[in-house]
Amino acid sequence: MHQLRFSPALGCLMAVIAGGLTTLTASPFELWWLGPVAVGLVYLGLHALSPARAALRGWCYGLGLFGSGASWVYVSIHDYGYTGVPLALFLTALFVASMALFPAVTLWLYRRLCGPRLAALSFAGAWVLGEWLRTWLFTGFPWLLLGSAHVDSPLAPWAPVGGVYLLSLITALTGTLGVQFLMRRWWAAAPVAALWLIPLALPTQWTQPTGEPLRVALLQGNLPQLIKWTPEGQRVAANTYSELTRAQPDDLDLIVWPEAALPMFEEEARPILERVQSNLSPDTALLTGILQRDGRGLYFNSVIGLGNAEGQYRKEHLVPFGEYLPLENLLRGTIAFFDLPMPAMTPGPARQAPILAAGTSIGNAICYEIIYADLVAERARESELLLTVSNDTWFGRSIGPLQHLQMARLRALENGRYLLRATSNGVTVIVDPSGRVTARAPQFEVASITGQVQPMTGLTPFTRNGSWPTWLLAALLMLTGVRLRRERLAPSA
Repeated sequence: MHQLRFSPALGCLMAVIAGGLTTLTASPFELWWLGPVAVGLVYLGLHALSPARAALRGWCYGLGLFGSGASWVYVSIHDYGYTGVPLALFLTALFVASMALFPAVTLWLYRRLCGPRLAALSFAGAWVLGEWLRTWLFTGFPWLLLGSAHVDSPLAPWAPVGGVYLLSLITALTGTLGVQFLMRRWWAAAPVAALWLIPLALPTQWTQPTGEPLRVALLQGNLPQLIKWTPEGQRVAANTYSELTRAQPDDLDLIVWPEAALPMFEEEARPILERVQSNLSPDTALLTGILQRDGRGLYFNSVIGLGNAEGQYRKEHLVPFGEYLPLENLLRGTIAFFDLPMPAMTPGPARQAPILAAGTSIGNAICYEIIYADLVAERARESELLLTVSNDTWFGRSIGPLQHLQMARLRALENGRYLLRATSNGVTVIVDPSGRVTARAPQFEVASITGQVQPMTGLTPFTRNGSWPTWLLAALLMLTGVRLRRERLAPSA
């Protein structure tokens, strides 16, 4: 395998194709079996390259991945950021090219440090360490991680054991060992078979029911984003959610409105919320996303509880350029996209207590936060039910909301908890502890769904330990390929 050589153009083409195949593993395509193929295409002939050529291959992979799988940012920039087509295309291309630097750096470091010895192991470890780097550096963007595609695959039982990064590691190992097998190294079949067969022996349920099931309703107002923050939008939102709530059954334990359901601050929304609450049973809890501001002039993206609910949650991990503007003094006023229609948010404190609603402790993640596996696991340790509220209107009719939903489903599976997901225009769902959707509202419609959820107790291995054991394993695997003595690298040409 290490003697294979491809022309630079062919190597780059293979990498771009591999990036596109990775997108096809995710929703709405869900061709999870293409993940090892994508890794194999990047891995083939890598040790015939210099570090610079390896970095170019990684960058081309990133172009294929983010160009096909995350270019929905164009919708946010153009449709809702009031940016013209040429500039929106440029900013989208800049985003894709910048994100592609992560796999470029990963492959450069790998080729710089590692040789062909035990390469199938060391490359898989380097891949996962690259995903870890992308999760946290510059606030992070853990979108389209290799393991996210496996919520419905035969590897899914690994998720409660080690989370999304363990799924990525197994997928990458399958790809690299698969290449070894195709090169007639027949021994490679044994570890691959073990990794894919062990899930048959893993427990199907790591957590246990506690208390009585809850009857819940999730509401979806489908308010157009372009009018949401206008006086007309405020009136429509208030009427829509009031009427949807009034139409719900009387025996509900919990009603959930989505992120910033009422496009106003909490003190402005209080009269509306109190009128809605007065029509609810005293035993019914209402949770809604809302914007808050305090006496210090700070603004928070929050979830609050009314009725049979106590506590609040303030979003901890904010979205750059969506909820705050990095380098604000430099960028504000340059183009309309950087003139946000709402004030910059302040992050909430770490380790906030769960909200108590209808006697059940609820761990919260607002919108973007649900894609951070360890953040959600931290919330799950002290809660019996998971909740995420979101405004996926920013994605338009792209594949973005479906990718977002897939990652949310994986969080339920990782932590063995029911997950309630209430969104402005879809995808609003109830997810069970196995990651299966039990109720779903249609996208782009005013709708509500009702269902029954069971509070759960106990911790999965992933909830208890988080991702660090997998990151440590990935580092150890990469170390198996580190060159013990200086060796001549491939020429840069």
